[in-house]
Amino acid sequence: MAQPFMTSDEPASSMRIELAQMEQGRSQRFSSSLHCLAPSSFTGVACSEDQTPSAFGEEGRWQEDDELELQWAAIERLPTVGLELPTVEVRYRDLCIEADSKAVLGESVPTLWSALKAIFYVPTNKVGCKYQGNKIRILKNVSGVLKPARMTLLLGPPECGKTTLLQALAGKSEKSLKVKGEISYNGYKLNEFIPQKNSAYISQYDTHISEMTVRETLDFSARCQGIGGRADMLKEVSKREKQAGINPEPSIDTYMKAISIGGMKRTLQTDYILKVLGLDICADTIVGDAMNRGISGGQKRRLTTGEMIIGPARVLFMDEISTGLDSSTTFQIITCLQQLAHITESTILVSLLQPAPETFDLFDDIILMAQGHVVYHGPRTDVLSFFEHCGFKCPLRKGIADFLQEVVSEKDQARYWHHKDRTYNFISPSMFARMFKEHLMGKTVDEELARPFEKTELHRNALSFEIYSLKKWELFKACLLREWLLMKRNWFVHVFKSAQLVVVAVITVTVFLRTRMKVDLVHADLFMGSLFYALIRLKVNGLPELAMTVSRLGVFYKQRDNFFYPAWAYTIPAAILKIPFSLLDAFLWTAITYYGVNYSPEPQRFFNQFFLLFLLHQVSISMFRLIASVVRNPPVAAICGLFSLFVLFLFGGFAIPKPSLPGWLRWGFWFSPLSYAEIGVSVNEFLASRWQKVSSLNGTLGQQVLKQHGLDYSDHFYWISVGALIGFWMVFNVGFTCALSFSKAPSRSRAVVSSKKLSQLDKDRDIDHPTPGEKAANKSTIEPKIREMVLPFEPTTLTFENVRYFVETTKKLREQGFPERRLQLLQDVTGAFRPGVLTALMGVSGAGKTTLMDVLSGRKTGGFIEGDIKVGGYSKVQAVYARISGYCEQIDIHSPQLTIEESVAYSAWLRLPAHIDKNTRAEFATTVLQMIELDDIKDAIVGVPGVTGISFEQRKRLTIAVELVSNPSIIFMDEPTSGLDARAAAIVMRVVKNIVSTGRTIVCTIHQPSIDIFEAFDELILMKRGGQMIYSGELGERSNKLIEYFESIPGVPKIKDNYNPATWMLEITSPSIESQLRIDFGIIYEESDQCRMNKELVRELSLPVAGTKEMCFSAGFRQNRWEQFKTCLWKQHLTYWRSPKYNLVRLIFITASSLFCAALLWQKGKEM
Repeated sequence: MAQPFMTSDEPASSMRIELAQMEQGRSQRFSSSLHCLAPSSFTGVACSEDQTPSAFGEEGRWQEDDELELQWAAIERLPTVGLELPTVEVRYRDLCIEADSKAVLGESVPTLWSALKAIFYVPTNKVGCKYQGNKIRILKNVSGVLKPARMTLLLGPPECGKTTLLQALAGKSEKSLKVKGEISYNGYKLNEFIPQKNSAYISQYDTHISEMTVRETLDFSARCQGIGGRADMLKEVSKREKQAGINPEPSIDTYMKAISIGGMKRTLQTDYILKVLGLDICADTIVGDAMNRGISGGQKRRLTTGEMIIGPARVLFMDEISTGLDSSTTFQIITCLQQLAHITESTILVSLLQPAPETFDLFDDIILMAQGHVVYHGPRTDVLSFFEHCGFKCPLRKGIADFLQEVVSEKDQARYWHHKDRTYNFISPSMFARMFKEHLMGKTVDEELARPFEKTELHRNALSFEIYSLKKWELFKACLLREWLLMKRNWFVHVFKSAQLVVVAVITVTVFLRTRMKVDLVHADLFMGSLFYALIRLKVNGLPELAMTVSRLGVFYKQRDNFFYPAWAYTIPAAILKIPFSLLDAFLWTAITYYGVNYSPEPQRFFNQFFLLFLLHQVSISMFRLIASVVRNPPVAAICGLFSLFVLFLFGGFAIPKPSLPGWLRWGFWFSPLSYAEIGVSVNEFLASRWQKVSSLNGTLGQQVLKQHGLDYSDHFYWISVGALIGFWMVFNVGFTCALSFSKAPSRSRAVVSSKKLSQLDKDRDIDHPTPGEKAANKSTIEPKIREMVLPFEPTTLTFENVRYFVETTKKLREQGFPERRLQLLQDVTGAFRPGVLTALMGVSGAGKTTLMDVLSGRKTGGFIEGDIKVGGYSKVQAVYARISGYCEQIDIHSPQLTIEESVAYSAWLRLPAHIDKNTRAEFATTVLQMIELDDIKDAIVGVPGVTGISFEQRKRLTIAVELVSNPSIIFMDEPTSGLDARAAAIVMRVVKNIVSTGRTIVCTIHQPSIDIFEAFDELILMKRGGQMIYSGELGERSNKLIEYFESIPGVPKIKDNYNPATWMLEITSPSIESQLRIDFGIIYEESDQCRMNKELVRELSLPVAGTKEMCFSAGFRQNRWEQFKTCLWKQHLTYWRSPKYNLVRLIFITASSLFCAALLWQKGKEM
C-alpha cells in the first residue's frame, strides 16, 4: 500500500546549482521566443512553423505541452517509491448564510441628514424615514461534496449566492454574515487548520498595484505563497529512490527541484502561467488603472487568476474568471485548469457566466444555483436528464449552460416546457431543490455526507497548519524588494517633491537673506520664524505619503488575508526605504538655507539642524501613514491629515508660546513632535557662541530670545528632542503596523432593500407568479411605448479605409530584438458601419478590437494614425463626431453617490438637444431604464465597485443606459456582454437590436458569444493578432455566409452540427492553425472577392448622399453654460449631500478647530 510522504526540515540549497542551469536554458529559449515574436507579430506575413507569434502557437504550445509532460512524469514518479499525492475533499452540509439588511419604508438613500439623525437618536418614524432590521437568507441549507481530481462548474443567475458560497468554502466569509452549517476539508473543520493556505479564492474584482508589471505581480505572488509541501515530497522521493537504487530521469529530477525551491525572485511557474493565460505578450507591461494606461480588462482578469493559481493551493475557488476574455482564450485556460485538476488531483470549483459549449464540456460536475438554493449538483453528463425528468428540454443549437441559467428564471422558463399535454406552471428554485433531493443523485449526495470522512496521515499532509509559507527573513526581503521597485516606479513623485522643496528653499533664502539678518534682539524673531517655517515645510512635505498609502491598502488587505505576508513585513520596508528621501530632503533644505539665512556658522550646528529636520521628516511620513491606515477613506484621510497638522501647529510652541497656553492644555505642548523639533533647532541656534553676548537683563542674548518664546532650555535638551522624535517615529510606525494587523478589510455595506423586495425574498417567489399570458401582456405594454418614444436623429454612416495605427516602441522592446522605432497595431483596416446594421467586432485577445474602436471614435490621443475616416461621406471632424456618437467603455465608471435613475437623467440633461423639453427628456430617460430593465432598481445607489451599491452586471447595464440616453446616431460598445450571465446578455442584445431597428449605427466588440447572441448581429469584422483584418461582411442566416467563406479555404476543418459558429471561427483562425496549414488568413482575405466587395462598398459609402450637407453645430455643447452649471451643481449637491462620512468629518474638523482656537486663545484679545 502506498504511504504518505514524510516531512523534513533539511535545507534545499543543494538544488540551486541545477536550478540555475535549468533557469539559464529556459531564459535563452524564452528570449528567442520573444525575438521571434517581435518582428513577425505585426507585419502580416505568413509565419514559418518555428516562428509563430502567439502564446498558443506552435512554440507556445510546445513549451506548454513540455511543461505538462514534466508534470505528468513528476506525478508518475511517486507510485514507483510507494507514495501517493495528497488530495483534498471539500464537504459542506446544511450551509445557511444570512445577511443583515434594512427594509426601507421611506427614504432609502443615505444622506447627511439621515447620518445626523442616527447620531442624535432622533426617532426615524417622526422624520419620514423608517427602517426595519431584517435578515436576508443568501444560502438556504445547501449541501454537497467537491471531489479531488474533478473540476466543477458553478452556474446561476446574478444574486443567486454563487460568490457567497465560494467565499464560505474558501473560509473568507465576511464577519457580518451569520453562517450556519458545516464545512470541512478532508474531515477537518475550518477552525482546525489554515483554509486560506490550502484554498485560493479568485475574486470578481481585479485589485492590483498599478505600477507593477504583469510578470512582477506573478513573481511576487509565487515568492510569497511558497511551494507548499513540494520540497518535503521531493526529499522523501529522493530518499526512497536512493534506498531502492532507482536513478531518476535527469530532466524530471531537475524540474521537480526547480519547483521545490521557495523564496526565489523568479520562478519556473511564472513563465508557465504567463503562457497558459496568454499573458506573455504583456508580461513586461504595467498593470495600470483608471488613470494610467496598462493592460486591458481581460488581461487584468487573467492576472487575478494567475496571481492565485501560481501558488501551491490544492483547492481553487474561481469567481467569474472569464470576464473580458474571448471564448478561445477561455477554452485554453479552462483546458489547462482541467489538466491541472487531473494531473495534480486538485479540487477546482469555477463560476462562469457564459461558458461556450466546448468549455462547458471540459467540466466533470455541475452545480446550478438559484435564489440561494442548489438546484443541481452532480455529473455534467446527467444534468439534462434531470431537467427532462422535471419537464424541461434543451433545444437544438442552444448551449446547455445558457439553458440551465434560463430554465430557473421566471421570465424564461416557460419556453423550455416540453410536456405539451400538461399545463405549465412555474417551478420555483425551492421546488427544483426539493425535486433534486428526492432524485437519486440528491440521495447519493446525502448518503455520502452522512458517512464520516476517514482521516489518514495522507489527508492531514494535504492541509496546511502554518500561517506563512516563508521564513520571516524571506518575507521581509520579498516585501523590501517590492517596495524598492515601487519607489523607483514613482520616482517622479519623489523628484518633484525634492524639486519643490529646493524652489521653496531658494524663496525662503530671499525672504530671510543673510545680508539683512543680524545677531540682535530685533532680528532674533526673524531667525526664530525662519526656523519654524523650516519645520513646517519639512512636516508638510510628508503629506503625499497619505494618498500613496491609501491607494495601496486594497492590495495589502487582499494579500494579508491570503497570508502572503504579515503586516510588519509590509510596514518595516515602507519605513526603511523612506529614510534616503528624508536624508535628501533635509540635506537639500539645510544646504540651501543654512548659510543663506546666516545661521550660526559652526559645522557641528549645521549637521545638528540637518539631523533634526531629517528626524522630523521621518516622523511626518510615519504619522501620515498611520492616519491613512486608520481612516482608509481618501477624502476623509486628507481632512484628518490637515487637522493633525493644524493641531501640531497650535501646540508647536511658535504660534502660541508654551507660557501663553492655558494651564489645563499645556500638556499638549509635550505631545507635539513639532514642539521637540522647535526646542532642538532653537537651542542649537541660540546657544551658539555668537549669541552669548550679555544682554541688558543679566543674561546672554540667546537665553533672552529663548525665554521670550518659552523655550528656555539648556544644550542637553537638543538630545532630548532627538530622542523624543525617534520615540514618535517608533510609536507611529508601531501604530501603523498594529492598524494594518488588526483592522478588517473594507467590506460591502449592509444591504438596503425595499419592504416589497424583502417580502418577495421571504416568500421565495413560490406563489403569486404571473402566468405566461400575463407576462406577455406586460411585455406588450412596454415595447410599444419604447418604439413610440424614439427621439428624432440623423442616421449616419461611418467609413474607414486603410487605417493604420502606430505607437512608439519602448526601449525594453528594442532591447528584446524589435528593430523598428514604431510598433504597428492596426494594418490597413478597411470597412463601413451603416445605419440599421448591427456589426460585431471580434478577434482573439490582442487583435486590436478596442484599439480600432478607440481610433475610429477619436479616443486615441497618442500614437500615429494614418488612413481615411469619413462620417456621412465627409471627413470626420472630432468636435462634431463626439456630439453624434456614444461610447460604452469596458470599465464601468460612475458617480457612486447618485442613483441609477439620476445617473441616466444627468446624462440626458447634458447630452440631449436643448430644444427637448424637460418632460420629454425625463420620459425618454424612463424609457431607456425600461429597455435595459433597470426600472425596478432605479432608486438604488450606484456605489463603489466591490464595496457598496449595485452588482457588476447592473453596473454594466447602467453604462449602456447612460450612453443610450444621449440619443446618438453611432454607438460603440466595448464588450457590452462581458460580466453578464446568459439572460442578462440576452436582455442587452435584445435592447441593442431594438435600437438598431430605429436606424442607428451600432458596433460592438464581443467575447464568448452564445449562438443566439452571435447570430443577433448582421455583420462581422474579424481581426487577428497584430491588428490585421481577416473577414468583413454579412453573417447570413445561421451564419451561413461566414461559414461558406472559411470552409472554402483549403485545409480548414468543417464546422460540426449545432456547433457555435463564433467559437469555430476563432478556433480555425488561431495562429496554431495558421502555422499547421502554412497559410495567412490576412493575405487570403486581401486576395478574396469578399475583400473586393467590402472595398467597393466603402468607396460607395464614402461619397456624400445627394442633397445632404456636412454636419455642423453652432455651439460646442448641447446645453448652454447656464444649463451646464445648473446640472453640474445639482450633481455635486447630491454627491456632497450623500457623502455623510466626508461631511461629518469636515464638520467635526471645523468644530474641533474652532474649539481648539477658542480654548488656546481664550480672552487673549483683552491682553493686546
